[in-house]
Amino acid sequence: MGTTHGRGAVRAALTGLAALPLLTGALIAAAPAASAASGGSHTSAVSNPYSPAYQHSYRHGVIPTIQKNQRMKQWAATQVSPAATGPETLSYGGGINGVGVNSGHSKVYLVFYGSQWGTQSTNANGDATFSGDPDGAAPVTQEMFKGIGTGNELWSADLTQWCDGPNVSTGATSCPSNANFIPYQSGGVLSGVWYDNSTSSPSAATGHQLGQEAVNAAAHFGNTTAASNRYAYYVILSPHGTNPDNYQGQYCAWHDYTGDSSLTGGAVSSPYGDVAFSNQPYNMDSGSGCGVGFVNSPGTLDGWTMTLGHEWHEMMSDQFPAGGWTNNTGSSYNGQENSDECAWISPGQAGGAANVTMGTGTFAEQASWSNDTNACAISHPIVGGGGGGTETVSVTNPGNQTTTVGTSVSLQISASDSAGKSLTYSATGLPAGLSISSAGKITGAPTTAGTSNVTVTASSGTASGSTSFTWTVTSSSGGGCSAPGQKLGNPGFETGSASPWTASSGVVDNSSSEPAHSGSWKAWLD
Repeated sequence: MGTTHGRGAVRAALTGLAALPLLTGALIAAAPAASAASGGSHTSAVSNPYSPAYQHSYRHGVIPTIQKNQRMKQWAATQVSPAATGPETLSYGGGINGVGVNSGHSKVYLVFYGSQWGTQSTNANGDATFSGDPDGAAPVTQEMFKGIGTGNELWSADLTQWCDGPNVSTGATSCPSNANFIPYQSGGVLSGVWYDNSTSSPSAATGHQLGQEAVNAAAHFGNTTAASNRYAYYVILSPHGTNPDNYQGQYCAWHDYTGDSSLTGGAVSSPYGDVAFSNQPYNMDSGSGCGVGFVNSPGTLDGWTMTLGHEWHEMMSDQFPAGGWTNNTGSSYNGQENSDECAWISPGQAGGAANVTMGTGTFAEQASWSNDTNACAISHPIVGGGGGGTETVSVTNPGNQTTTVGTSVSLQISASDSAGKSLTYSATGLPAGLSISSAGKITGAPTTAGTSNVTVTASSGTASGSTSFTWTVTSSSGGGCSAPGQKLGNPGFETGSASPWTASSGVVDNSSSEPAHSGSWKAWLD
């Protein structure tokens, strides 16, 4: 798939202050005074007056344009951090309605919002394509979300350090071992694609309209309970030429949830529980300001995939902002989420954006903040495991097997590891003549008839799983339909009688009026 970049944002404005050099030589004159955000019960935690989330508190994880990001850094350089911990340390917000992080397998639903996307088709990979998509963003989006957790990628493994649950205290900066961890998202996260061409997308959709579209999508996909939306995330993709939430020149994406009363237009009434969603503008329309060419050349979709990945990362660690993990240090990073703190760090720098290879292709992505390493990580070890901190290996049972002596065998055993690790296979009880490779393929030709009880085990080195089945080997000789050779008794009737057949008189004869095809005798049938 084509390489792309992009970034999105969640609750606090994306500033990328972490690893970008601060411009201390030019202070900003007449910086706007910081004040509380207006309109809604969620008071903005963002104190940087140049952030796109300043006085727009619903723009969680908002990714500023590169130009805005520079101004934010200049202002931050004039501030003194009162933080007792490191200025970028994230802490747990206590959850909203019991939810802090997406501690299950993420279900990503892509919503192509509005008839301006044009005519829908399907490409060779089974991806939806659109005539109104001049940069080919739609299929790349689908392949990226299909690819998360495949190809041994560790870009998403940063998420496995974050957690929620009753054992995690509000204000915690690390997770206890008995917390509900975000599992490694093995096997991809794309769960559905919907082209909503029932009407055109607004020229500048409000936050409320975007949230309402997420509720419409939940109904479309049949997620009509709070439980079915617990791990769901709806990416609202506006078409080329539109300006959702007036993003142009300010930011590149953000995420939120339907219950946020500070959304422009107010909170969205959802009969299906709280719904997590993102505002994903067609930000190639903003050119280099939203990352075109940030990692690659020409890199048309660099900023696109970076913002998609940015917002997904932040939704996973702060599903209903700001109940999850955000910055509460009082520093210039205050209110930001994990990906906000690593936005627009140039490739080649520590924590910089880079191409990430997945099982479906290579995509430009940005790093995400890690409390455990005190740095921005584009790759990170899997630390939380496969849910609840426990790694598991599941082996698919191939069913009971039957083979004939001397017949070649080729049977591939499949297994998966919740932490996304590679597996090594072994087996006991295989029939004589068969063996299993470390990659799980059973081959050979059995030499002895009989029935064996086979157990196959797959191991990652830190966890293992097994499955058992029987393997019956039948003889290659003797009677029975499985043995080679003649199966009919007295097939030519050359004995002069019908036996062992049963026949009426006169059926078998050796007259020359109707000669046999071979030999002398023949039998009349029916």
